[in-house]
Amino acid sequence: MLDVVIALIPAAICSFVFYGWREVLLMAVSIASCVLLEWAVTKFMLKKPSTIGDFSAVITGMLLAMNLPYTTPLWVVVIGAVVAIGVAKLTFGGIGQNIWNPALVGRVFLLVSFPTYMTTWGAPQGIVDAVSGPTPLGAIQEGLLQGSTVQEIMASNGYSYSQMLFANLGGSAGEVCALALLAGFVYLCIRKVIKPWITLSIFATVALTALIFWGVNPERFTDPLFNLLSGGLVLGACFMATDYVTSPMSLWGGVIFGVGIGFLTMMIRYFGSYPEGVSFAILIMNSVVPLLNMWFHQKKFGRK
Repeated sequence: MLDVVIALIPAAICSFVFYGWREVLLMAVSIASCVLLEWAVTKFMLKKPSTIGDFSAVITGMLLAMNLPYTTPLWVVVIGAVVAIGVAKLTFGGIGQNIWNPALVGRVFLLVSFPTYMTTWGAPQGIVDAVSGPTPLGAIQEGLLQGSTVQEIMASNGYSYSQMLFANLGGSAGEVCALALLAGFVYLCIRKVIKPWITLSIFATVALTALIFWGVNPERFTDPLFNLLSGGLVLGACFMATDYVTSPMSLWGGVIFGVGIGFLTMMIRYFGSYPEGVSFAILIMNSVVPLLNMWFHQKKFGRK
């Protein structure tokens, strides 16, 4: 858990640089709310020893903050923490027993309950100020509805792949720098903390699905590189889909899990009412994990 916190630090620093002190406050409130709620529930309701020392609540708070616009009111952040910790995690018995990723449950609850707050984005312009505007995925969706082509929308907004990689576009804190998130992913792989095949299967599926649709109609569908770098795909694939508790235990189960997330993400992006689909895709596939664990058994220790 501490390794995951360390791996998220580069992305957190980038979000502070590009969104300013408001993002620092938002993340502090999110982490504090998650930790305090877990301490209070375990102590006064479950009558169990405190579990805040395992850093899982800190990770939930960081991931929740990274899935929110920096303009989100702090009281909304607290509600998201209550849903993430109180409903998605502790209702099931705490760490190791929850079915869905707590941070994503909190994020989706806020998206459905407070759509205005959750879809009001600010373009990062450093610590001084920021300008409200749509994310690249949102701009593409709006432009297509108005009859523009993908190429026209990209050109009119000045989008480039270098911007998506190095941080210069609007979105949540977790979207601000794909490179920082990938650096954290490499760190976790080196430390052998996560299962890399889940992340790689998500990336491969997203790229292949986008390549097929883009090849059929490049004016209507975005290309593979755009889909890999835009939105919350990197954050979701590297840090939330790989959660030990809510991901399959076996290699092939993890590959199918990742393929499902990647395919569902692209279907929601291309044909859904929301411009982004990573959160929904991961939660849907979280629900399938018990079946994947049943169908693809790990070889038991001592068995030939």
